[in-house]
Amino acid sequence: MDRLLNHLLYLAGRTFVWVVQLFPLRFVAWTGRMAGLLAFYLDWRHRRVAVGQLDCFLKHTGRKGDSVKMGREHFQRLGENYLSAVKTSGMKAEALEKHIEFRGIDLFEKPVTPDSPDEWKNGWIIAIGHFGNFELYARSLSSLNGRVGAATYRGLNQPGLNRLLHELRASSGVRFFDRRKEVKALRKLMTDGSVVLGLLGDQSAGSGMLLDFLGDKCLCSTAPAIFSQRYHCRLATGICYRTGPAKWVVEFEKEIPTFANGSKRSVEEVTQDVNTAFEKAIYKDPLNWFWVHDRWKRFKKKRKR
Repeated sequence: MDRLLNHLLYLAGRTFVWVVQLFPLRFVAWTGRMAGLLAFYLDWRHRRVAVGQLDCFLKHTGRKGDSVKMGREHFQRLGENYLSAVKTSGMKAEALEKHIEFRGIDLFEKPVTPDSPDEWKNGWIIAIGHFGNFELYARSLSSLNGRVGAATYRGLNQPGLNRLLHELRASSGVRFFDRRKEVKALRKLMTDGSVVLGLLGDQSAGSGMLLDFLGDKCLCSTAPAIFSQRYHCRLATGICYRTGPAKWVVEFEKEIPTFANGSKRSVEEVTQDVNTAFEKAIYKDPLNWFWVHDRWKRFKKKRKR
């Protein structure tokens, strides 16, 4: 019975993807915005988190704004990004050129710094976050000639939908690894110096460090810092910005040093630099980030006694 249900869910999902990919990207983006608006009014739990965190952000930065209106626009952008990601996953690079721009690609051709150890490789760790259409990171990683693009993801518990998700992402040419089940395979790949690995670093991590982020302490993922030092890879951040309806820019920021004066910098220092880069991106366009995630655990449900 479970096997049949998984197969039916896969077929339903595949049909949905097929229908979405029939339409032009701008129409898909508009439809996604309408779906996001509907979700804003129906999904009270995530609306509460997003509006509440946006309100805290406004107070922290001293900005003027209506957190409810901002939350509504944020939900519309999420709908646009999610549905657009379904469409863009099946688009060829030539068709995507007028919708996406990559900036800072030349970063990957710059020589290593004098502080880098002798065994430093040509690989990179890209600390990425839930900015804009974050599924487009895969397209940017696949565009780096001569390097193997890779990323980690958390597999879905439902096998049929997880299979569909994997198929959509695999079409980018980037190698994806389920961080719960494919750790050994990822480690093996990291021994190749030509790897560019994207690691999400902007959400709560149970094994992370308690660091400053947007004016308050929260658990932060140390994976980008640890991976870069462990596998002798260089470190930078990548941000996807929405610049208009169905238009995005993926920007690679300057390199974050993981060594200083011939010695490793602390994981805390490197991770804080990653946080600073993410903060800069949020200040630039607040609604471009993922506010529906309870980043500071302020909105946990109280347990009933």
